[in-house]
Amino acid sequence: MKIKEVLDRTIQFFKEKKMDQARLEAEWLIAGGLGLDRVQLYMKYEQPLQEVELAKLREFVRRRSSGEPLAYITGLKGFFKLDFKVNADVLIPRPETETLVEYAIEWARKYLKDKSEIKILDIGSGSGCIGLTLAHELPNVKVQFIDISEKALQIAKENSVRFRLEDKCLFTLGDAASIVLEIENGFDMILSNPPYISPEDSEIETNVKKFEPDIALFAKNGTDLLVSWSELYFPKLSKPGLMMMEMGYTQAAPMRQHFENLKAFDSVTVIQDLSGRDRIIQGSRHG
Repeated sequence: MKIKEVLDRTIQFFKEKKMDQARLEAEWLIAGGLGLDRVQLYMKYEQPLQEVELAKLREFVRRRSSGEPLAYITGLKGFFKLDFKVNADVLIPRPETETLVEYAIEWARKYLKDKSEIKILDIGSGSGCIGLTLAHELPNVKVQFIDISEKALQIAKENSVRFRLEDKCLFTLGDAASIVLEIENGFDMILSNPPYISPEDSEIETNVKKFEPDIALFAKNGTDLLVSWSELYFPKLSKPGLMMMEMGYTQAAPMRQHFENLKAFDSVTVIQDLSGRDRIIQGSRHG
């Protein structure tokens, strides 16, 4: 059987399953299973497949039709300009988090352009998508990653090697609340995409809850870790300095009030994602 036949059958199967973007999903799945990109997939349309390759693709299709995220099946997820290695030990990077990264890069280029070294703290780092993207985009950066999950931290380490950024990185295993005294002061940016979904939230998608790690999704009352991590870590912020945290779209009002009550920032701003929803709480200190 040739690549074209497998692709056509997969597209039709996904359409019958009422999957959104059936063609795109099939292209990414088949390309990922064969170690190709989508352009190569079409260039090799007529290439016959070995039985071992067909068996792998059948398993990929079975897993996807069961609801397992495409990123976990192929092991990769594009984020900003990089393809991150992911598995079920880490949250799949979201477009909403790219908004945080874009603002952080813009802020650093504006306010930290004269610094010989920019120090960044990424709390609850997961795959490392926030800190590693900044390390990739900005010169003279040192990023410290904190995560409670040893397996998640290992994925971040592997991604740092994948992007040849390991010399810019320090990885710290532990509960952010418990190890705060071990973390040095003087970070120019403190960034985080913490768990911010309430366990009682009825809006969470079934397959997200089924396949992605609870520890990366849920926090007591939704805002528990947003509140505690910002309280614990704002004293470690330099001047000028930026703290940015992703949050749920309904959490803007309480988080704005919390950041203002900390009396740590010269300005507090809520940033919307590309869907126009409140998504990021930002506190900045001027020099």
